Amino acid sequence: MNQNQAKRRYFKELGIAFALYIVLLVGALRLSLDMPAGALRTAVLLTPMLAFLLALRAVVRAVRSSDEFIRKTTLEHLAIAAAVTAGVTFTYGFLEIAGFPKLSMFVVWPLMGGVWACTTLVQTLRHR
Repeated sequence: MNQNQAKRRYFKELGIAFALYIVLLVGALRLSLDMPAGALRTAVLLTPMLAFLLALRAVVRAVRSSDEFIRKTTLEHLAIAAAVTAGVTFTYGFLEIAGFPKLSMFVVWPLMGGVWACTTLVQTLRHR
């Protein structure tokens, strides 16, 4: 499979996973509104993570089907994103102690994903 075919497969699989995630998320949030706290409500609220597993599978397949250069740059971008995210979240932890509002853990992945996307975009533009 060439790189263009692998990229198309990746975006197709990731798109399906994201669409399923949205459906499961909306369904879980609506269904859980009237449910009492407990194991069933917890299970319902965790159902969107099934779509996350599909997205994870798409990412792993894409990395495994890529050539060595793509793997290397992907790992570099991910390492930079993890380091920046660690620095930002650790710093904000001190700001919370100083009185800043508490942030949800839902902030961490968008931050890391955004930094990952930015590093990938910068490298892509630099190597045109």
